[in-house]
Amino acid sequence: MFRVATQGFTQQFTRWTDALNAAKALRPKCKGLLQDIRIFDGENLVWVYDRLHMHPQYIGPGTYRRLAILFLREAMEEESPVDQNDA
Repeated sequence: MFRVATQGFTQQFTRWTDALNAAKALRPKCKGLLQDIRIFDGENLVWVYDRLHMHPQYIGPGTYRRLAILFLREAMEEESPVDQNDA
């Protein structure tokens, strides 16, 4: 379970892709220097965006790789298989 959190907002997601999209949508609202947007995987912080860094930060060794694989897996699950009767 992923949780997106920022000042005045918290929402939970079952998919990494949905959590990432929600966090990216909040980026324009991240105005203050000390305000940030965080994504937690369970209790572990895995992604942070703040105004002090140009790009979001992936927290922990191997986190970027693990989340990239999860992103690809979720994208492949979204693709519907071709119906054999249509061929």
